[in-house]
Amino acid sequence: MFGMSELAVILLVVIVLVGMKKLPELMRSAGKATRILKSEMKALNEKDAKAHQRQHHTSRAARGTTAKQHKPSGRS
Repeated sequence: MFGMSELAVILLVVIVLVGMKKLPELMRSAGKATRILKSEMKALNEKDAKAHQRQHHTSRAARGTTAKQHKPSGRS
C-alpha cells in the first residue's frame, strides 16, 4: 500500500500542519474514533446476523406449517 518513504513524508506533513505539541492529542482522538467505529460496526454486524437468523428461522417455520397442512394419503 504505502512504502516507508511515503509514510515518512505523510508523518512529516502532519507534524508540520498540526505541531508537535498537539500531535499526541490528535493521535488519542484518532484512537478513540477508531474504537468507536469498530464497536459500532460490530454492533451493526450482530444486528444483521440476528435479523438474518430470525428470517431464516421464520422461513423454515413457514415451510414446516405447509408440510403439516398436507394430509398424507394413508391406508385406512
